[in-house]
Amino acid sequence: MTDHHREIDFKKYQGQTNLFPYLIDVDFAEGIYIHDKSGKKYMDMIAGVAVSSIGHRNPQVIEAIKAQLDKHLHVMVYGEYIQDAPLELAKNLASVLPEKLNCSYFVNSGTEANEAALKLAKRFTGRYELISCKGSYHGNTHGSMSVSWNEIKKTPFRPLIPGVNFIELNNIQSLDLITEQTAGVIIETIQGDAGVRVPTKEFLTALRKKCDETGALLIFDEVQVGLGRTGKMFAFEHFGVVPDIITLGKALGGGMPIGAFISSTEKMKCLADNPMLGHITTFGGHPVICAAANACIQVLKSENWIHDCEMKGALLESILSKHAEIIEIRRAGLMFAIQLKSAERVQEIVEGCLEKGLIGFWFLSCPDSFRLSPPLSITVEEIEMAGRLFLG
Repeated sequence: MTDHHREIDFKKYQGQTNLFPYLIDVDFAEGIYIHDKSGKKYMDMIAGVAVSSIGHRNPQVIEAIKAQLDKHLHVMVYGEYIQDAPLELAKNLASVLPEKLNCSYFVNSGTEANEAALKLAKRFTGRYELISCKGSYHGNTHGSMSVSWNEIKKTPFRPLIPGVNFIELNNIQSLDLITEQTAGVIIETIQGDAGVRVPTKEFLTALRKKCDETGALLIFDEVQVGLGRTGKMFAFEHFGVVPDIITLGKALGGGMPIGAFISSTEKMKCLADNPMLGHITTFGGHPVICAAANACIQVLKSENWIHDCEMKGALLESILSKHAEIIEIRRAGLMFAIQLKSAERVQEIVEGCLEKGLIGFWFLSCPDSFRLSPPLSITVEEIEMAGRLFLG
């Protein structure tokens, strides 16, 4: 996968996230495939962890990036100048979201989007208490980590921000933790890192009602599940419940780094005054990135990939379920958690698939399962090929 000297340089000069990286020495990527420098081809069945949902180097995204490069790059910090790319992206997002989610603020990542959404909830309500959900993952910066559940990941970095409590997914009684002191409730519309845990419609409806009664703002984190991953443009559409704020990231950029938090114009205005610059970012809304994101949304609008997502997901599930060791498959569209008997067996199977040229990946907080989140652009033939590699 990589020569010894490049591996040494990689580990010496780049900060590491873990002791056992995959070490695929990437040459180029196209569609659902990644090619390494030795000529080996891999089926990318995680899409960079739900990022490259329209495939690697989608032609419309590449064209949009090139066109923006001929106009201008960064010209000013976010929010001071009118620029075509971020304005068109904001209007495009408003066209696919409910009216109460009509105002977008563009940032650099999903975790920054969540940080800013928490700030907006505090600023708008004048309260400080935050509620999250057991099993949640919202990012790895201090505020996002504070409202994430995994204590093993959090302990070395304490103290984190105070005033955070946790409800339990699908436990309506736990919603009593939400009170008139609560600024905001942040919840993944479908939990990702917990191993694809889907809330009931009854639970999300009761959560919406409780937030309305107490004046708390409801934040749906759709960084991983938004933009077609679950078979709807946004996962909340499955439940008929609309949040006060939605956060996006990952797939939004078509392979480029971006995040967004989206609310109503009325709510978003409070970040512009008392104090001014209530949230500010130098590179958020970068024109090249926004051009790519706008192209990504146009692709999702024009292709049948979201419509076909459930059919493709069901097909892949039916193939995978033939594996004798699988205990459970939890799925939402083309987002999978595949549970085995142990973390050790997960490691063996994921590493075995990698040797065959099939990329799966781990969960931070669900060690007995591994994840698959292939590009929405994957074909039926490619799904069948991936199944043969997995079962072979």
